[in-house]
Amino acid sequence: MKTATAIYGVNGRMGRALVEAAIEDEQITLSAALVREGSELVGIDAGTLTGCAASGALISDNDEDSVAEVYIDFTLPEALEQHIKTCREQRKKMVIGTTGLNQQQLALIDEASQDIAIVFAPNFSVGVNVMINLLQTTAAVMGDYCDIEIIEAHHRFKQDAPSGTALKFGEVIADKLNRNLTKCAVFGRQGVEAQRSRETIGFSTIRASDIVGEHTVMFADMGERLEITHKATSRLTFAKGALRAAKWLKNQPPGLYDMQTVLQLR
Repeated sequence: MKTATAIYGVNGRMGRALVEAAIEDEQITLSAALVREGSELVGIDAGTLTGCAASGALISDNDEDSVAEVYIDFTLPEALEQHIKTCREQRKKMVIGTTGLNQQQLALIDEASQDIAIVFAPNFSVGVNVMINLLQTTAAVMGDYCDIEIIEAHHRFKQDAPSGTALKFGEVIADKLNRNLTKCAVFGRQGVEAQRSRETIGFSTIRASDIVGEHTVMFADMGERLEITHKATSRLTFAKGALRAAKWLKNQPPGLYDMQTVLQLR
């Protein structure tokens, strides 16, 4: 059985990648392609928008009449709030990849998961989620005696920094080392400072051109350095991961899940 799927924000970079991946996926039916109210794109075939063949799904600004089972949201934090409300009222499941959320919005996701099934992750790339496991292993073996730095790079249009993925990496490492990331994180360095403390986890951010997404975590000891890197060259890798999550979520009860669970990496 195909998974009937709706995609929010199909006019955006990730939205278009999601539409393209959905059209190519034989186990997905693109039931709704959604944009903000009053968009000039309403009525256009979603496939045509992405340069693919016609999909049969016309772009709409109404998310209340869809037969979709799962809604995918990679939009903006302020838009996500209304989307969660709608899906919760209609008992629709959600895959959420929106980043830059505040504590109130994170609490809203947690609350909604009591009524609907939600997969929420900072990154839906399969490779990134495998990297999370590698970081846990490395932190357990090397974390206590190494300096740890996280470097991330994204396109010039990305608004939140550091990326949600970089912060997730930091949380995973800090948890493994029994540290509190809010206390040990250092976001950039400037000027004259005291000697670097080994207890800190450093973050460096790059925003340039059309970089899709690059993350490197460095474990540096005197005499050797281990670097674990993931590079995404196309948004399709995130889109395919999100669709994989949607197909898995179709048969799940209400609750809050992540990609580690979807990929059975725990």
